[in-house]
Amino acid sequence: MTTLTTSFGQPVPDNQNSLSAGPRGPLLLQDFHLIEKLAHFNRERIPERVVHAKGAGAYGSFRVTRDVTGWTKAAFLSSVGKETPVFLRFSTVGGEKGSADAERDPRGFAVKFYTEEGNYDLVGNNTPVFFLRDPLKFPDFIHTQKRSPATNLKDPTAMWDFFSLSPETMHQLTILFSDRGTPRSYRHMHGFSSHTFSWINAANERFWVKYHFKTRQGIQNFTAEQAVTMGGIDPDHATRDLFASIEDGDFPAWTVSVQIMPEAEADDYRINPFDLTKVWPHADYPLIEIGELVLNRNPENFFAETEQAAFSPASVVPGISFSPDKMLQGRLFAYADAHRYRLGGNYAQIPVNKPQGCPVHNYQRDGAMRVDGNGGGRPNYEPNSFGGPTQTGVASEPPLRIRGDAAHYDHREGNDDYAQAGALFRLIGAEAQDRLMDNIAGSLGKAPLFIQQRQLKHFLAADPAYGEGVAKRLGLTVAQAAE
Repeated sequence: MTTLTTSFGQPVPDNQNSLSAGPRGPLLLQDFHLIEKLAHFNRERIPERVVHAKGAGAYGSFRVTRDVTGWTKAAFLSSVGKETPVFLRFSTVGGEKGSADAERDPRGFAVKFYTEEGNYDLVGNNTPVFFLRDPLKFPDFIHTQKRSPATNLKDPTAMWDFFSLSPETMHQLTILFSDRGTPRSYRHMHGFSSHTFSWINAANERFWVKYHFKTRQGIQNFTAEQAVTMGGIDPDHATRDLFASIEDGDFPAWTVSVQIMPEAEADDYRINPFDLTKVWPHADYPLIEIGELVLNRNPENFFAETEQAAFSPASVVPGISFSPDKMLQGRLFAYADAHRYRLGGNYAQIPVNKPQGCPVHNYQRDGAMRVDGNGGGRPNYEPNSFGGPTQTGVASEPPLRIRGDAAHYDHREGNDDYAQAGALFRLIGAEAQDRLMDNIAGSLGKAPLFIQQRQLKHFLAADPAYGEGVAKRLGLTVAQAAE
């Protein structure tokens, strides 16, 4: 058997789990294999985005509707009625820039808040979960959603081979192949932070938080047949719909809510609250409405604004920070690194990315496409004796408690990858279940039999009716799935 190595020939001891401080702790920068893998992945294609290449954007505003100062000291959330300008980019995930808007795919939902304390980027999707819980597997997953290196065609075998060997994908793939996998438009879908973030209040207390953006236009989805038809009639239908609705004064809007968990409750909660493949049950942590988001202005130039818009979950403001969510930890590095590669080291100076509510002062100098005064003749080092910008304690955070030894923890050990997928299957009702299983069988049936059998075991584990229904549509029996 061939040994997996780094680019420099070092044997890789674990390609399934990132190095973390405890099983629920944050990742360690010393995991050179993770860094190399993510950094190389970000540089695989130019010039379009590796993921989220096809998208549309618009400007608008966010308005606070509830006092949240007991949970966060973020200035843009400091008073009811306060408004903050935003730019929101919607996107598909796996397709190229010229792909159809109606393809079965998650949708990106990325919001840039231009606050008085700097830009805050909330980079989410239209689903509350994702396929993975460890970023080490992200390049592998996306490769299965792209084109085969042999045929340059989309490859159901690669996709289902990966899914069947990665049971943590069950929850998200159930969403993907349901009606929600083909939204009718960007206006008619919800948005989610998906990740768990932290809010920090003026007393330096931390709370874990998840964001939910609920569309006020109502949820509308295509059937699989309608999506295929629309992809042929107008592959840009969602882009066209968003632009036209704003141009006509029919401004799309979302109600913004959060789920909030006190910091200490995470330690003993029955599921890992930082696992991106899981949702927090609303019975335990109900939605709390905090604001509204409205889009009311189209970009003047698509390339200058939407195409060059760069979002990163590392862009936060005082009062908002991160969590030990491993996928989030990986994205904190990967997103900014991708933008530096794609747009250059000075991408923050591009107008759509530049902070609007506050000045920028730092010691970064030079680099390609520097378009400001480059700091003039002022010192380019710190500390200095000439009045240059200095650090402030305003942005300090309480210590993040960490437990455990640094190791490659098996992220599947002790995790239930089936309960929430099964619960979702039972929740959607008989007609939606039929469409879900039809959609799955139509795709899974293109993979080899042994992969079909392996994947069926996951569906059966989520719910017997789920597995039996897919098996029947594939012309298989449950007994054959067990072979």
